[in-house]
Amino acid sequence: MEAELMALAAAGATAFVQQMAADSWAQARGRIVSFFSRRAGEEGVIEGELETSRRELTVAIEAGDEQTALDVEAEWRTRLRRTLAANPAAAAELREVLFELAPGRSEQQVGHVHNTISGGVQHGPVVQGGNIGSLSFGTPPVQVAGERSAGGEPS
Repeated sequence: MEAELMALAAAGATAFVQQMAADSWAQARGRIVSFFSRRAGEEGVIEGELETSRRELTVAIEAGDEQTALDVEAEWRTRLRRTLAANPAAAAELREVLFELAPGRSEQQVGHVHNTISGGVQHGPVVQGGNIGSLSFGTPPVQVAGERSAGGEPS
């Protein structure tokens, strides 16, 4: 199997296991079941396997059993690798599933930004933002000639 498909299977297994441990599992489960369901009637079996894996993962996480969590991921990585080996065209669908399951995808906005700074030379950081509370870059304040420094000495 080519390296790209193996990497895709590994990424898919990692994403699936992350979803199993997340609050968004209900939405992700349907999409994952749909990916693995190649024949009519398989949905229930696959959903049962996913739920068994999720229970094992949940118990492992609560017990701090990292090995069992890794085993669950390895199981789904193997399953994905076999699916992709049997049907390389499924790679495009898996990429789509991974894109849909990407964290924060629903909150992201796509756009283009072009910034231009004008009006002289800038000798420090330039920050553009909507709401900035307290911001400090550790630059000492500029003293004007004749002002006293914190130690009381004139500058």
